[in-house]
Amino acid sequence: QVQLVESGGGLVQPGGSLRLSCAASGSIRSIRAMGWYRQAPGKQRELVATIITSSRSTNYADSVKGRFTISRDNAQNTVYLQMNSLKPEDTAVYYCNAAGVTYWSGRSYVTADYWGQGTQVTVSS
Repeated sequence: QVQLVESGGGLVQPGGSLRLSCAASGSIRSIRAMGWYRQAPGKQRELVATIITSSRSTNYADSVKGRFTISRDNAQNTVYLQMNSLKPEDTAVYYCNAAGVTYWSGRSYVTADYWGQGTQVTVSS
């Protein structure tokens, strides 16, 4: 099976920085894309940033453009989110997503999407 393990969340003051990491583990052959989503209390989960494995093409929510940077270590199946100039409205649980994960199930190759358990980011003075 496949697991996504996130780290790097915490409490930071407005204007500060945090770096989130997400490592995918298992008998993985390939991952089409990885990304970060977030969900604030009382709100729907929203896309923050994604990165395509093959092209390294990135996509960002308008609210984080110029402040957040997504990057990927393909060899380690790890994705990072560098968050700078954090604002109180960035407070949310951040979830890692791996889309199009092809892995060996023990009997055949299977392709599926996976989510991490979430990591809390709180921006407050």
